[in-house]
Amino acid sequence: MIFSEHLKPGGLGVMATAGGDGTVNTAVYALPHLTGEGTAAWGMTEGRTYQNVRGNPNASYLYAAPGGGYKGVRLTLRLKEIRDSGELLETIRARTRETSGEGAANATRYVAFFEIIEERPLV
Repeated sequence: MIFSEHLKPGGLGVMATAGGDGTVNTAVYALPHLTGEGTAAWGMTEGRTYQNVRGNPNASYLYAAPGGGYKGVRLTLRLKEIRDSGELLETIRARTRETSGEGAANATRYVAFFEIIEERPLV
C-alpha cells in the first residue's frame, strides 16, 4: 500500500501521542508534508502534541480520506527532529494562514519530522 494515494485533501487527520509520563493526547492535524522516502512533517504549536513528542518520540497518525466509506491510512511514526525555522515551516505557516487565520499561523512555531515506521489501511 502506498499511503500517499490515500492523502487526498478534504479528509480528517488525527495525531495521537503519549508523553513521557504516559499521558495521552489526540489532536486534529492537517495532511503531512512528504519530505523524502519514509519521512513526513507537520507544523506544530507549543501544545500537548509537541510537548508529548519531545518526551516520547513515538506517535500515530490516522487519516480518513474524503468520499465516504472507510478509505484512509494509519501511520506509526517516530520523531526524527524538530526545527524552529526554515522554508518548510514558512510554507506550513502560509498554508495555515489561508485555512485557519493569522492567529493559528503565528502559533505554529515548529516543524516536526517523523520517520514512517509502518503504514496500514484505515480498516
